[in-house]
Amino acid sequence: MKRTILSAVAIIMAFNAFDAKACTGITLHTRSGETVPARTIEWAGNDINSRYVIVPRGYTQRSYTPDGGLNGMEFTSVYGYVGLAVDQDAFVVDGMNEAGLTAGLFYFPGYGGYVGYNPDRARKTLSDFQLVSWILGNFDNIDAVKKAIRDIDVVSIDPRSSTVHWRITEPGGRQVVLEIIDGKLNFHENTLGVFTNSPDFRWHLTNLNNYINLATGPIAQKNYGDYSLSAFGGGSGMLGLPGDMTPPSRFVRAAFFQMTAPKLDTSEETVAQAFHILNSFDIPVGIQFAEGQEIPDIPSATQWTVATDISGRKIYYRTMYNSNIRCIDLAGIDFGKVHFQSAPLDEVKSQSFEPVRIGRR
Repeated sequence: MKRTILSAVAIIMAFNAFDAKACTGITLHTRSGETVPARTIEWAGNDINSRYVIVPRGYTQRSYTPDGGLNGMEFTSVYGYVGLAVDQDAFVVDGMNEAGLTAGLFYFPGYGGYVGYNPDRARKTLSDFQLVSWILGNFDNIDAVKKAIRDIDVVSIDPRSSTVHWRITEPGGRQVVLEIIDGKLNFHENTLGVFTNSPDFRWHLTNLNNYINLATGPIAQKNYGDYSLSAFGGGSGMLGLPGDMTPPSRFVRAAFFQMTAPKLDTSEETVAQAFHILNSFDIPVGIQFAEGQEIPDIPSATQWTVATDISGRKIYYRTMYNSNIRCIDLAGIDFGKVHFQSAPLDEVKSQSFEPVRIGRR
């Protein structure tokens, strides 16, 4: 148990020490209104040992606290869920429960601020990296989360670590962002459906006004006296779209890619569309290191991408090791009978290549 606790603190501090944290979230809808939230998770420092967990109803967990032990709040799952975890099973950073509620953790360095840890309230204390598990295991709607969370203290395992913020999506499509700033809970309705990292969510929405000139399609030819100007290619209406990997630029890019994406007929088509959009947010591992720094031996800073078909109760993912899209079908899991399970997202950490069979003529 001691080694597990030390591992928990180590991973949280590692994420804080290395300035390579990034996540990009979008939310697509089918023509009939079915909702597909999707996101990436980035970390350029090392392989974060990503896993999926299957959590049955009645499964009890206890939270870590800054005391260095598993002496925080105990919670038992009312709903079964599937989650994607980093480093260890307890740290679920994205997932969906059997009722169709989804939740995800995104980094929020420099802007969030939790309440101070009070040992006398240890049994009411929940670590930020276990909040997603608590939400997925206990709730089927956002309003219930908003009511219940006011009775607990959300803290970091180590107060020096980066804060995070969260998005929560209901089956009907309602989505909220939760940010804890100066110890205060702030819920924001996210009708746009886009989410990244710092600064705070409202700042990102305001910043979109700087790009009001962007439009789909080509810019029309313009004549200045005898001189004519014309676009070099399609999509010139997006000239000025920021292309760097900072959270503000990714938020703007994700917003315009999402807003201009056509609505498709089925959730499965929309899941595929989400992966195509998020391909544009893959971060090559080398760009986050200054010249002369050692670059870790991982294939990408974007460690995995996930899209969730809420109506179909399916979670789709691909990883930095394998671009093939895999699916976990919650509808095929009996959460009343299944035992807790955990497995790596990649059993084999290498990209497979499918040969093309050339027929003889």
